[in-house]
Amino acid sequence: MLGGMYAYKMKKYKRSLKQLSSEIDRILHGDEELSPGNYEEGEISVLRDEIYKMTVRLREQSEKLAGDKEMLADSLADISHQIRTPLTTLNLMTARMMQEDDNPQQRKKMLREMNRMLERIDWLITALLKLSKLDADAVRLERRIIDLPVFLNQVLEPFAIQMELRGQTCSIEGAQGLTIYADETWTLEAIQNIVKNSLEYTPVEGKLLITCCDNPLYTEIAVSDEGPGISSEDLPHLFERFYRGKNASGTSFGIGLSLAQMIMNRQGGIICAENRKEQGSCFRVRFYKRDIGFDV
Repeated sequence: MLGGMYAYKMKKYKRSLKQLSSEIDRILHGDEELSPGNYEEGEISVLRDEIYKMTVRLREQSEKLAGDKEMLADSLADISHQIRTPLTTLNLMTARMMQEDDNPQQRKKMLREMNRMLERIDWLITALLKLSKLDADAVRLERRIIDLPVFLNQVLEPFAIQMELRGQTCSIEGAQGLTIYADETWTLEAIQNIVKNSLEYTPVEGKLLITCCDNPLYTEIAVSDEGPGISSEDLPHLFERFYRGKNASGTSFGIGLSLAQMIMNRQGGIICAENRKEQGSCFRVRFYKRDIGFDV
């Protein structure tokens, strides 16, 4: 009697193993997925459930890798296009300068334009390297307490000459006495990219306004301009890599805002954009306090 029950259980056990082996083989060949709940309770059922979890996880990773591969292909195409445009311009200008009938004044003008193209290429390559480091998780952020008024003055320093030439002004409100907890170098990069974007849309003799506020949840830096604002179709895509809105300038690569968002996301912060009730747009950068264990 006992021998017969043992033989029956072993036969059932082997049949379950064979069925599970068959299903795993079909999965390896991409025919179907495991579906839970087809086995009775026991070791085989536990094993099958664990294999099911592993299969789901592997499929998720496979889908993510496929998506990353597609995004990489699109990014390479965009990068190629972005670099090719100024390079083509440089080639044309070089060919013109080799002509004997060019006068010195014309040569000087073309040299200035060539220098501008080289600066664009340099900025693009630098920004792409920074994006690559963030994508590869090769950046270690060193967060510390930063004095906000001093930090914002550093943000504006590179734009002083540009603003003076265009008659633009910038005022800072509400920063006195406030601090943020962030990586200074990378956060400087993020805020400068936002300011750069806002200045591009600020008209000649226009005004840029940086306002700061603080509450128990976060410290906020808001950058407001007097430009045309953000169109409704551009707003959802504003922080997508290589996205250029319909009002984008000819020098825009569609990288700066994407890089700024990545930097803030790595620090647990956010960037959001909106149109002002008056005129222009406003970018709000928030540094949350809930994960740092202190109030500033």
